[in-house]
Amino acid sequence: MKNKLIIATRGSKLALWQSNHIRDLILAKYPDIEVELKIFKTRGDKILDVALSTIGGKGLFTKELEDAMLNGEADISVNSLKDMPFQIPDGLKLTAITEREDVRDAMLSEKYENIDSLPKGAKIGTTSLRRSMQLLALRPDLQIAQLRGNVDTRIEKLKRGEYDAIILASAGINRLELNNSVIYIFNIPINEMIPAMGQGALGIESTLDPETINLISFLNDQASEIETTIERDFVGFLEGSCTVPIGVNATLLDNGNVFVRAVIGRADGSALLRDTMIAQSENYKNVGSRLAERMVGAGALDLLNNYK
Repeated sequence: MKNKLIIATRGSKLALWQSNHIRDLILAKYPDIEVELKIFKTRGDKILDVALSTIGGKGLFTKELEDAMLNGEADISVNSLKDMPFQIPDGLKLTAITEREDVRDAMLSEKYENIDSLPKGAKIGTTSLRRSMQLLALRPDLQIAQLRGNVDTRIEKLKRGEYDAIILASAGINRLELNNSVIYIFNIPINEMIPAMGQGALGIESTLDPETINLISFLNDQASEIETTIERDFVGFLEGSCTVPIGVNATLLDNGNVFVRAVIGRADGSALLRDTMIAQSENYKNVGSRLAERMVGAGALDLLNNYK
């Protein structure tokens, strides 16, 4: 067995939490191995003054980490699965998908308890076209404003009064124990705001080294693998990324079926296409593409053409 494992990671507080979390799980199972974190700055970390959708979303937060693995500088990388492109580069593998945290989006505010309580024209901070689309479909009167930076920076901007509310992933808030950081945190129901593909899960990307793959395979959660494979296949069929207005969520049910819901539309909320599907979980590998194909037949590509 390997005696050392190097994890490539971004340097943000959330990225470091995620990488240290995986490091601790590995050390708990293999106490004799040395695990080192090596920090890299990605393009998405460097460009903070423009919306992600204008600079290309594929690999903005992963390319430098993938290059480090391909160059032999690291063995694995830990990413928010929602930030990982559908296509994994040759020479690498999405080896493990962890048990999911809360998959929902959350509205944070110092003044307003939930979306319904926001006043007309309230200023909402988010860079996500997916979130903008669904917010404006619910409340066309809201004003969407760009919000970049790490989680702490975003919350500080909210506290300074630059926004009436901001939207973040519930998982990041929970992982960083920020539930008491603002007065109101409203976890938005999935039927009101469908999350991004893979939201709430960590994706462990690795080299093709058999020892490395064997060492980290215990981190894979089967339920998360089923749910997120459906979601990633759905987005992959549409050739989308984290910067186009696509929401998709698969939920494994107690009866063994999986319930999938998806939304595609225009970022201004003026046109939305929604669909759902219930399928048997044992056939999960074709569920995402089947739902995407059905939505293409209903006009999905016409809505997405502006974002390719």
